[in-house]
Amino acid sequence: MEEIQSHSDHYRSSSSSASSPASRVPSSNFFYLRKPGIRRQPISFEDSPEWETDIEAKVEEGGGPSINVAPTPASASLSKVNSGSVSSPPLPDRGVTRKIAGASVAWKDLTVTIKGKRVYSDKVIKSSNGYALPGTMTVIMGPSKSGKSTLLRSLAGRLPGSARVYGEVLVNGSRSRLPYGSYGFVERETTLIGSLTVREFLYYSALLQLPGFLWKKKSVVEEAIHAMSLGDYGSKLIGGHCNMKGLRSGERRRVSIARELVMRPHILFIDEPLYHLDSVSALLMMVTLKKLASTGCTLIFTIYQSSTEVFGLFDRICLLSNGNTLFFGETLACLQHFSVAGFPCPIMQSPSDHFLRAINTDFDRIIAMCKNWQDEHGDLSSVNMDTAVAIRTLETTYKASADAAAVENMVMELSEKEGPPLKSKGKANFGTQIAVLTWRSILIMSRDWKYYWLRLILYMLMALSVGTVFSGLGHSLSSVATRVAAVFVFISFTSLLSISGVPSHTKEIQIHSCEQSNQHSGALVFLLGQLFASIPFLFLISITSSLVFYFLVGLRNEFSLMMYFVLNFFVCLLVNEGMVMVFASLLKDIFWSITSLVAVHAVMMLSAGYFRIRSELPGAVWTYPISYIAFHTYSIQGVLENEYVGTSFAVGPERSISGEDAIRNVYNISADAHKAKWNHLLVLFLMAVGYRVFAFLVLKICGRKRASGHRVSHGNKHTNNP
Repeated sequence: MEEIQSHSDHYRSSSSSASSPASRVPSSNFFYLRKPGIRRQPISFEDSPEWETDIEAKVEEGGGPSINVAPTPASASLSKVNSGSVSSPPLPDRGVTRKIAGASVAWKDLTVTIKGKRVYSDKVIKSSNGYALPGTMTVIMGPSKSGKSTLLRSLAGRLPGSARVYGEVLVNGSRSRLPYGSYGFVERETTLIGSLTVREFLYYSALLQLPGFLWKKKSVVEEAIHAMSLGDYGSKLIGGHCNMKGLRSGERRRVSIARELVMRPHILFIDEPLYHLDSVSALLMMVTLKKLASTGCTLIFTIYQSSTEVFGLFDRICLLSNGNTLFFGETLACLQHFSVAGFPCPIMQSPSDHFLRAINTDFDRIIAMCKNWQDEHGDLSSVNMDTAVAIRTLETTYKASADAAAVENMVMELSEKEGPPLKSKGKANFGTQIAVLTWRSILIMSRDWKYYWLRLILYMLMALSVGTVFSGLGHSLSSVATRVAAVFVFISFTSLLSISGVPSHTKEIQIHSCEQSNQHSGALVFLLGQLFASIPFLFLISITSSLVFYFLVGLRNEFSLMMYFVLNFFVCLLVNEGMVMVFASLLKDIFWSITSLVAVHAVMMLSAGYFRIRSELPGAVWTYPISYIAFHTYSIQGVLENEYVGTSFAVGPERSISGEDAIRNVYNISADAHKAKWNHLLVLFLMAVGYRVFAFLVLKICGRKRASGHRVSHGNKHTNNP
């Protein structure tokens, strides 16, 4: 922020300059379309309404000082246009810590079609040409659904499997895919870990991505923090968990970019870096990215609109509308292009707003509303434009212009001049990634009280409630049925409480999906790390709640039997956690995951053998397969066999009945009850493994769908995404 404040006087917006000269021509006098017989001169967004005749030569020559806040001028001069303005000084060099070997990106005749619900495919990008050079910021701008994100993803090789790519994309003149670590991609909406500080979050990301020694990774993290101007927030929690106030949206956005910078990428793709940012945060973000570009990194990003100050920081702009390229070139040349086409930028209007006003077809509805209103309130000619005509005029003018020819020549030059190939920088090994994710998950679970600490309280309350309701049963034949009810209620209701962990699991899966899409980690690493981290917490929950229930109900007072009860309940929780992971991975929605899990638990409880003995259940569906896939059945049956095998009850003065025979009257147990309880424990363990294998397959399939674009080779004339 200090970097901006120290030079704040040099930024001059259209609104501030428009209030000075009284002789300025009002903005309402300038129209977007030419009127017959009238030739309109281009209007700047600063003080002088007169366009000097030698400006076109200066645009072509690229001479004069720049309004861009950059060490090297990136666009032609606006000093003549902005007659009273002072050229902005270069960025301070104190933010530059290490030079990055950037890479050139060029695309030629790039066309992207996406197969939708209709029979034919939609052309999202149509014969686009352009390039991005090291040390520059290239922005892809356009209205909604113009193809901005699709073009960005096609350059990064991250299109969905339904997309087909035609044309060439060359990196350093090479027709090869981008290797791991050579580029970074920041989504429009990324999921951060709110319970970690900024430095912790980036450090774990570095451990997860980079090979090498720890001290090297720490230095990389500090460089990323410094590069994104996050030095004052390094020890601050990111926030967003447990109602804890954390970073603001602009700071969170910079953290998500810093996560990709730990790899020191040659190329950085960012989808909407100013998404949901206010004007101050947006300006700080773009100044920070400009500082990053000055180190040599190639930046390509999309943007919807920007202020005048932010617009002045761009080096090149690619303007899209309905997949068509309306302009590609330097920012000032884009203003001149609109002026030549008959759409000069009015005073007191940001250039990006003016561009979108001219090419966004959604404004047609506003124009229709204004036509009904202008009958009573006069002419509203300032918004009197035919958007379709404007788009066709701009496209035709650009195709016939020297700018389009210059772009084609530059793309041809970059394709013929092959630079050094980008190489992968390696990644952390499998064991390191598991250890990092395990420790990070333990840290998250211990800090987020909604993850396991709340569940521990709920389990203790449930154990106390069930234990007090069924306390003082004694050990008689008449207490068998009541004790079966107590065990059923405890196992079933505590398993149902595990659903409270769905929001936390869903958040972790979202974090994993973001990391998996950038190839930071895989599904197996994530599941193993999450499993190892959850074991201590699940064991703590199982041993505390089990002991409370065990002694309140008055089960058999033997240590080995008590430990089996704890172990049985612990494995039961592992099974339940696995099932939660499956539904959270499959549905990825908290509401539908909870609803589905409640329904599944209800069905499993009905077939668990308490409401009706399993041998008496209807054969179709309820016995086979539901009663055999319900983990409640094996857990309850194992606990009852553990409790009653080896006991007997007196029936009269001389006759007794064994515990196995007594329990069979109210619940089905195995014929060989002495060994069956361990078999049931084994079945529960296999279920815990099986659910996680299922979750692994779901995450793997979803990851392949998201990452199908990674396998697209750049530069093929006809590339078909599998």
